[in-house]
Amino acid sequence: MLSIVLASCSLSKDEGSILVSSYSNDFAVSQDDWQVDFSDFPAGADDSTFYELKFAYTDRPVSTGGGKSVMLSGNNHSDDLFMFMKKKLTGLSPNTDYTVVFDVELASNAPHGSYGAGGSPGESVFLKAGASGMEPKKVIESNQYTFNLDKGNQSTAGLMSTVLGNIATTGSSTDYILITRSNASSNAAPFIARSNGNGEIWLFVGTDSGFEGTTTVYYTRVNVVFSTVVK
Repeated sequence: MLSIVLASCSLSKDEGSILVSSYSNDFAVSQDDWQVDFSDFPAGADDSTFYELKFAYTDRPVSTGGGKSVMLSGNNHSDDLFMFMKKKLTGLSPNTDYTVVFDVELASNAPHGSYGAGGSPGESVFLKAGASGMEPKKVIESNQYTFNLDKGNQSTAGLMSTVLGNIATTGSSTDYILITRSNASSNAAPFIARSNGNGEIWLFVGTDSGFEGTTTVYYTRVNVVFSTVVK
């Protein structure tokens, strides 16, 4: 659910106050209408099978504890596969710029420093999050499924996305481990998203891969905080 909290900050009378809105979902409790899709691969009839694209709302790996999760998996033959999930939020102020902070927890089995075709299964798979008043979706361009919003490419952010980090775990084990990635760092540039005229914002979270192999991740939690100045 989207919760609204008014926060008082040390702004002058002319600057106004800060309105803070938050969204949180624990996938152990509910999928909460998150939808899954894939882009950046050929649009042929058999390509989704060739890329071994799979998703499910399913039990997360035993090594990470109990509970449900959203699993996404694909074999990145194109060296550019984007596996993402999305959700629409309502109840925000219409046509308003929000500073957005993401905090995402997922299970990964890609150890730090590992190597593979095209790059590392950990350090070459980048976790991105974004927000827009437009619905994120795959579209067909020149016989390719592409992403309709500017998400950037792999390690580079786009106008409508921020890079939260990669999916490398600590240590050398290939067991699934829970990792958390966020753009809450004081060193990170603020990520700004604008709501549409109905006070809606679409969220998306996904992996943008440069590793030419199979990546399987399990999303367990997504927290998002929106803030805007109200005069």
